[in-house]
Amino acid sequence: MAERDDRKKIAAGDFPRPGDLDAKLKQGAKAVLDKINSQVAAGDSIEQILGFVFSETRGIMPCDRIGLALLEEGGRRAAAHVALASYSPLYLNKGYSADVESTSLGRVLKTGEPRIIRDLETYALAHPHSETTRLLLREGVRSSMTCPLVVGGKPLGFLFRSSRFPNAYSEREVALHLRMAERLGQAVEKAWRIEQLEATTRAYTQMLGFVAHELKNPLASIISEGRVIEEGYVGALSAKQGEMVGKMVRKAEYLLGLTRDYLDLARIESGDLKFSPLPSVAFEKEVVSLAVELVKPQIEERKMSLEREGEAPAEVQCDPGLMTIAVTNLLANAAKYGKEGGRIVLGIEGSKAAMKLWVFNEGPGFPESQKRDLFRRFSRLRKPELMKQRGTGVGLYNCWHVIQLHGGRIWADSAEGAWARFTVEIPQPLPAPSA
Repeated sequence: MAERDDRKKIAAGDFPRPGDLDAKLKQGAKAVLDKINSQVAAGDSIEQILGFVFSETRGIMPCDRIGLALLEEGGRRAAAHVALASYSPLYLNKGYSADVESTSLGRVLKTGEPRIIRDLETYALAHPHSETTRLLLREGVRSSMTCPLVVGGKPLGFLFRSSRFPNAYSEREVALHLRMAERLGQAVEKAWRIEQLEATTRAYTQMLGFVAHELKNPLASIISEGRVIEEGYVGALSAKQGEMVGKMVRKAEYLLGLTRDYLDLARIESGDLKFSPLPSVAFEKEVVSLAVELVKPQIEERKMSLEREGEAPAEVQCDPGLMTIAVTNLLANAAKYGKEGGRIVLGIEGSKAAMKLWVFNEGPGFPESQKRDLFRRFSRLRKPELMKQRGTGVGLYNCWHVIQLHGGRIWADSAEGAWARFTVEIPQPLPAPSA
């Protein structure tokens, strides 16, 4: 139905015919091309860049449809990346791909010269196996121009212009395209690299979350069953057997800690870590007790003592799940990098304006010059005593992110060679979310 309606419009003269563009071409071509050359590089995405070119050049050359295909697999495949048209529906759309060598695109790529098809119906008769031609004819396209996009002598892809009239393109349109091709190619390449980087980051985050999630439950089961065996519930163990089972459990606990860190990081990176504050949280019961219980095995393994200072406010406005992540990471950090047999102090105090929490540990501390690296992702302090401890470098980063969501702040102090203290402060009540 849409195709028949379009044919009626063409017959009625509702679409601009190629010949009608000559006057506009003489008057405005240079201005349009100058505008494209000066502004196309500002586009944030490939679709935005092509949309700008499409809208700006329709007045100086026939163009009912514009498309962009980028080379993949070492230049062996062309994949449609953007398709924009003045009509609908589109049958040759984003995601369509074709092998370059098995199509006429191979010749365009080898010669580096634009290709003009003056009448797609005639072309289809000579190339009956061309799927792209069939799809374009179904859209009502009758002529097309295919131009290679080359950046620094390296082919990047193809730009397609199409008209719903035959014989719409000539050397004039080729010349106009070549005027803008270099700047357009550079802008497309830049946007494409950014899109590839974003896609790689998304894939890394998804894989990170998947692996961490798949490891979490089996590791928890290993720890639980190992403790049952270690404590003799399934039969008495020799001293050597008990020692070996204990080592297995400790190693599984270490891996489970890594898994939790990476799972939290994956949720942060993907934006799935939702901030859901509650107006009244029993902080001691819903946050502190859970965090202490999670880190208790690490503290006991290193023969450290956990002391308490102050008292948690009866009610705190916060996201209890996220704050549990933060407090757990701070305690685990103290247990990991503190002095074996030393003290850990967990302190809390509240006021009408804020709640403050700190974790102190005896141990090597850190130099002032490295303080700025503490809360960066994958960052670890370059201090021999600390580098001996295995770690992910993401725990404090996750902690920082949680505190940021609460509108608070986190900082660290240390006397190198003696102690370290990490302090968190979140305002009460929490600030209103920004619009």
